[in-house]
Amino acid sequence: MSIKKTKLALGIAGATLAIASSSAMAHSKAERIADATAKKTAALEAQVQQMASMMQSMQAELSRVKAQASTAVGSNAQKLQELDQWMSSVRSAPVHVASKDNLIAFRGGWMHFNDNRNGTGTLGTFSPIKTDRDAHYYGGAIDFNVNNDLFGFMDHTSFAMELGLEYAQIAKSKPNGLGTIGANQQAADVNQLRINISPKIKFMHGSKLRPWIIPAGLDINIISPPSSAITVLNTGMQFGAGVNYELFNGIVAGVDGRYHHSFDNIDGVDTDGFTLGGSLGFRF
Repeated sequence: MSIKKTKLALGIAGATLAIASSSAMAHSKAERIADATAKKTAALEAQVQQMASMMQSMQAELSRVKAQASTAVGSNAQKLQELDQWMSSVRSAPVHVASKDNLIAFRGGWMHFNDNRNGTGTLGTFSPIKTDRDAHYYGGAIDFNVNNDLFGFMDHTSFAMELGLEYAQIAKSKPNGLGTIGANQQAADVNQLRINISPKIKFMHGSKLRPWIIPAGLDINIISPPSSAITVLNTGMQFGAGVNYELFNGIVAGVDGRYHHSFDNIDGVDTDGFTLGGSLGFRF
C-alpha cells in the first residue's frame, strides 16, 4: 500500500514537473516572439519616420522650386511689361530731326599784305610792280561738319573741315611787256587766288551764336603776274578766328579775321598778310 502511494506521488510529481517545464518553455517562446515582434515594430516605425522625413524634405524642395518658378515668371512678366512700355514710348516719341551743321557761305572783306608786290617787268626784264599793300577780296567756303563733340573730348564743340576759295584784285600796273612801248602799252592786272583747306573748331553747338577758331590750315597761293622767275604758285598756312550767328532758320551771318603765312616767298613775291571780312551762308 505504501509502495503504491509512493509511486502515485512520484507520478504526480513527475507530471507536475512536466507541466511546469512545458509551461516554462511555452512562456520562453512567447517572450522570444514578443521580442521579435517588438524589434520588427521598432524597425518599421524607424522606416516610417525616415520616409516621413524624406517626404517633408521633398515637400520643402517642391515649395522652393515653385517659389523660384513664380519669381522667374514674375520677373519675366515685369521685363516684358517694361519692354512694352519702352516700345510704346518709342512709338509715341516725336521723330528727331538731326541738326544741320554743314555750311556754305559767301565771303568778302579787306586784305593787307606785309610787303609790296614784285613781278615781271617790261619785255621780260625785272621791274618792281608798283602796288598798294591793301586790297579787297571775295570768295566762298564750305564747312563740312565731322562731329559735335570734338571726337569725344569736349561736349557741344563741333569739328569741321573748311574748303575755301578767295580772289583778290590788288591793282593795275605798267609796264607788263605787252604791246607797244609808250602810251599804248597794256596794263597788268595784279591779283591773287588763294585756296585753303583748314580744320575748324566751332563752340556752343546748338546755339545760334557759334564762335570758332582755325588752329592751323593749309594755304595754296596763285599769283598773277608771275614772279621775276616766272613762278606763280606757293604754299603756306593760315590761322583764324571768328563768330557766326544764325539770323533765321538756316541763314547764318559771320565775321572773321585770319593771318596768312607762307613758308617761303615766291622768288621775291611775299604773300604774307591778314584778312578781315564777313560772310553770309546757309546751313544744309
